[in-house]
Amino acid sequence: MRTSLLFFILISATAQSTENTKNEHIKLFNGKNLNGWKSIGSAKWKVENGMIVGGQEGDPSRSGILLTERTFKDFDLSLEFKIDEHGKYNSGVYFRRSKTKPLGRPYQLNIGRGVADEPVGLHLDDWLDKGDEDDSIRKPLLWNKLRIRAIGPSIKAWLNDKLIVEYKDPSPRKDLLEAGTIGIQTYGAEGHSGWVKFREIHILNLSKTIK
Repeated sequence: MRTSLLFFILISATAQSTENTKNEHIKLFNGKNLNGWKSIGSAKWKVENGMIVGGQEGDPSRSGILLTERTFKDFDLSLEFKIDEHGKYNSGVYFRRSKTKPLGRPYQLNIGRGVADEPVGLHLDDWLDKGDEDDSIRKPLLWNKLRIRAIGPSIKAWLNDKLIVEYKDPSPRKDLLEAGTIGIQTYGAEGHSGWVKFREIHILNLSKTIK
């Protein structure tokens, strides 16, 4: 009886592990097109040489977000970015952006220049953690590695493998603890139309379900 029970437990655990492994790692960008993404706003997004390129195409008044069609709650996201080096022009990664009932802005891992007070750091309605505030970790006009890990109200971020954000929201809004889309953003600043590039966008789903 005990042997049979142990066998059942082992089989169940193996099946669950196989199922989790199958869905655990997702390549959000296939390197060829924008399948799985939806654009909102007037900014332009295109794929070039295995990269997503976003920008204003000469019009600084344009802005926009490129959103995943899928939603994620708890996750570990990694990507590489390169950004225009001009003033307060910046980009960012939105996450837990509600598809149906947003109660406000989503979390954003800002991507910009610390010297222009637009560091790579965590933002909501205000700065939650300025992260690379002195711009000592970001590499200007080169590829930078960014990783964001969000579990419940706890958020961590790494820039070029260095921990820059370790934040636990003391009173998160209800929608910020639910599954939401992930978005990459661009908008002009100071009359300047800039550009941002992304590649190698991967996510580990740390929740039980993906919608």
